[in-house]
Amino acid sequence: MLKYILKRLAIMAVTLWIIITLTFVLMTSIPGSPFNSDQSSNETIRANLEAHYNLDKPPHVQYLLYLKSIVTFEFGPSIKQPNQTVNDLLSRGFPISFELGIVTIVVAVISGILIGIVAALRHNGILDYLTMGIAVLGISIPNFILATLLIQQLAVNWEIFPTATWKSPAHMVLPVLALATGPMAIIARLTRSTMLEVLTQDYIKMAKAKGLSPWKIVFKHALRNALMPVVTIMGTLLAGILTGTFVIEQIFAIPGMGKYFVESINQRDYPVIMGTTVFYSAFLIFMLFLVDIAYGILDPRIKMNSKGGEVS
Repeated sequence: MLKYILKRLAIMAVTLWIIITLTFVLMTSIPGSPFNSDQSSNETIRANLEAHYNLDKPPHVQYLLYLKSIVTFEFGPSIKQPNQTVNDLLSRGFPISFELGIVTIVVAVISGILIGIVAALRHNGILDYLTMGIAVLGISIPNFILATLLIQQLAVNWEIFPTATWKSPAHMVLPVLALATGPMAIIARLTRSTMLEVLTQDYIKMAKAKGLSPWKIVFKHALRNALMPVVTIMGTLLAGILTGTFVIEQIFAIPGMGKYFVESINQRDYPVIMGTTVFYSAFLIFMLFLVDIAYGILDPRIKMNSKGGEVS
């Protein structure tokens, strides 16, 4: 297990380095300067600003300075907000984005599993058709379109929930619904299909023969095996949720990392773009690592061989 974890950590480091390098190459390959749009700056002032932010140095020197800033976790000041450092923006925006992402994941997983279980137990019944129909709609509608519909109906027309900003639990409802609906539908369909397969296994028939209650059979014996495929796709769902928060934050005017990231792209604020990209990539890679470890813990059939790989 230790060798497997060390191997995964090495892969994580290489993956992060590739992301860092690609981000730097993309930023430096864009023609022009972030100060070109500042019409109050003449050539001398712009040259001084580029020197201040090391943009006048050769690409390899900029790259080494960029790596140093990542290792020391000091991304420097923002170009467009010189009184704010990238670290300040991250410390202010990440807790909000993290809260939104975690609440969304919890809602999507719990509701998706419960809906999938109900649909499997009522196979070919009204509840099965109804829940799976809703799941198909949830998968089909993009979250930014769903967010617009929720705002129009529940915030503007009916005035049930507030929108725009992030002040109370009521402000969480609409963005969480917009983000959680798609993953919830995927988890519900997957849970239903795997639960139907598990319920036909011999050990489930034995449990029924012993007279155990249906809910005890489901939650004590069947659910653990039925959740293995759900755990497998959690990495993909995490990526979709955490990156999807950027769009939802813009729609609902949530002051999270998505707000700063989108603004930095529009303003060509290189330190903020690279800082948020690296930070979010590192966080996402770490979350995927935790999913891999959790999969090995939940399924006792998964063992790690001497070379750090998985065998079943």
